[in-house]
Amino acid sequence: MTSIGLLGKKIGMTQIFDNIGHTIPVTILQIGPCFVTEIKTIEKHGYNAVQVGYGIVKNQNLKKSELGHLIKSNLPSVKYLKEFRIESSRQFYLGEEIHSKDLQIGDYIDVQGKNIGKGFTGYQKRHKFTRGPMSHGSKNHRLPGSIGAGTTPGRVFPGKKMAGRSGNKKVTVKNLEIIDINQNNYFILVRGSVPGKNGNLISIKKK
Repeated sequence: MTSIGLLGKKIGMTQIFDNIGHTIPVTILQIGPCFVTEIKTIEKHGYNAVQVGYGIVKNQNLKKSELGHLIKSNLPSVKYLKEFRIESSRQFYLGEEIHSKDLQIGDYIDVQGKNIGKGFTGYQKRHKFTRGPMSHGSKNHRLPGSIGAGTTPGRVFPGKKMAGRSGNKKVTVKNLEIIDINQNNYFILVRGSVPGKNGNLISIKKK
């Protein structure tokens, strides 16, 4: 099939052992069940894409516009929608259920999710700046230092690394190997770590 993205959530991390006793750190992801909620074609929309829905909720948890979009195609109420561009959408049909059955052990996937938000943080935590001397006479322990010249240019350049909100950004981890698959619970185990807290929404794409 054409490579298409899937939605799911991060369950948590654990470890497993291979045949010779080596420890493998893995992240458990629950992938799907997802539903094809819209199919876009070059003829009608100018490009080929498949919109995937995930996370069944009650009708009252959705806006009327969101609910109408799903009801007209006789689809369940899903909380999350994400569009994936593909080369051809002919092999998909509206309402099709897709999940981890389309993946195999040994496949490599890209996993995207929001990393953990750390709030408003300083220079050392946010940008890994080194601190100043901690001796008694030092007047610079955790200060930023110079942020630009005075007269010329007389301003701070945009993008200067300064204190601010840290984390809560979209991060993609590439080429994670699928170690095991549990079709009954829609679980897959991938080698390594995945961004975000347990329970966070993630999307995967097969390489």
